[in-house]
Amino acid sequence: MEILLFILVSIGIIIVPGPNVLVIVSTCISHGRLRGLQTVAGTSTAMIAQLFIAGVGTSWLVSTLASGFLWLKWAGVLYLCYLGFNHLKSAVQKTEHMSVSGIGSFHRGFWVSLTNPKTILFFSAFLPQFVSPSEPYLGQIALLSSIFWILAVVLDSSYALLADKLASMLGSRFSTTQNYFSSALYLGASATLAATKHGQ
Repeated sequence: MEILLFILVSIGIIIVPGPNVLVIVSTCISHGRLRGLQTVAGTSTAMIAQLFIAGVGTSWLVSTLASGFLWLKWAGVLYLCYLGFNHLKSAVQKTEHMSVSGIGSFHRGFWVSLTNPKTILFFSAFLPQFVSPSEPYLGQIALLSSIFWILAVVLDSSYALLADKLASMLGSRFSTTQNYFSSALYLGASATLAATKHGQ
C-alpha cells in the first residue's frame, strides 16, 4: 500500500512540467525524437547522482552540497537563456537552427537537471516519508529511488515521444513557428529554474 501511494505521488510530481521536461520537449521539437530521448538520458543520469546524495547523505551533507552548488542554478538559468535567444534569433532571421549532436543533447539534459540544487533537497525530504523505521533504511531508500527514477525515465520519454508526434502531425504548418516555440520553451524553463528558491 505504501509503495502504491509512493508511485501515485511520484507520478503526480514527475508529470508536472519543470525545466527538465521543457528542455526535453524543446530539443525533441527542434532536433527530432532521437535527440529528445538523448536529452532524457542526460536528465536521468543527473537524477541518479541527486537521488544517491539525497538517499545516503546526512542532512548536513545534503544542505551543504545544495548550498554549495547554488551557483550552478544561475549557470543553468544563463545556459537556458542562451538556448532560448539562439532559437529566437533563428526565428527572426528565418534561418535554420543549429544542429546538435547526441553527446550535445545528453550534456544539455544532464546540466539542466544538475543545475537545480532544489532537487536534492526535495528528494531528501520526500523519500524518507515512505521509509518504515522497522525495516533497513538503505534497502528501502534504494528501492524508492529506483522506482522514482524508472517512473521519471518513462514519463520524460513519453513527453519526448508526444512532442515528436505533435510536431509530425503539424508538419509544414509548424515549421515556420518552430523556432519561436522552442525559444519560448527554453526561456520558460529558464524562468522556472530562476524562480525556484533554496530551501523551499
